[in-house]
Amino acid sequence: MIRGVHHLAISTPDLDRFVDHYARWFGFERCGGGEWKAGNARVDTMVGLEQSAARYEMIRLGNLYIEAFEYAAPPGDPVRPRMCDHGITHLCLYSDDVFADYTRLSALGMRFNCPPGGSAATRATYGQDCDGNVVELLQIVDPASRFSFARAIVTTS
Repeated sequence: MIRGVHHLAISTPDLDRFVDHYARWFGFERCGGGEWKAGNARVDTMVGLEQSAARYEMIRLGNLYIEAFEYAAPPGDPVRPRMCDHGITHLCLYSDDVFADYTRLSALGMRFNCPPGGSAATRATYGQDCDGNVVELLQIVDPASRFSFARAIVTTS
């Protein structure tokens, strides 16, 4: 039986830079990592690539784990989906003060589409991480709103 989400994975051209940004910008911590060399038939079959080689690092913030990969082979291409494109389009991080986080992250160099805004129930903004991946900052203003699942996120971290 499926119990929930364990982690998501992001491929990056620079693993050390990515992990550093997620630690400094958002507060993620390292959980472990490793690598594999070309010629590992088991991994090649699992990831659907030939002669793959990569380093990886698992990072964690609360109950969210991200497995970041830097492939040495084969070379990857940047993917920049628009919000309307099919597939995963963004990562949403829960904030208890979206305006303060917007100000802090802007000062660290994170680019945002606009300042936070929203309704009586939520406030949010979208920006980009160091690789251009879309990251949403979301604050739940009214815990009784339809987004009240966020209370569980806050109490489990």
